[in-house]
Amino acid sequence: MQKLLFTAALALGGLIGYIDSRPTWDDTSITAAVLFITSGVFGFLGPKRPWLWALALGIWIPILGLARVQNGWIFLVLVVAFLGAYGGSGLRRLLFPIRT
Repeated sequence: MQKLLFTAALALGGLIGYIDSRPTWDDTSITAAVLFITSGVFGFLGPKRPWLWALALGIWIPILGLARVQNGWIFLVLVVAFLGAYGGSGLRRLLFPIRT
């Protein structure tokens, strides 16, 4: 299940990064919202590794954007991905506590 989620996260992250890198796309707030919600869903589905989902989804925008704009501030987009992933993970743990 984890490998399937990881593959899906990489694919969706790549798609989000590709759309964001298009010259006609200039709506940062929509990109940030989609990244936040998507990473939150992955954090909810795989609450043990929210950092993995955040990186798999969020790293594509800096990679594709750095070649285009050469601005180090673009790595701040990872904050949005981490907030979403850890928020989803926290919500999952709140709603469905892990029993030991």
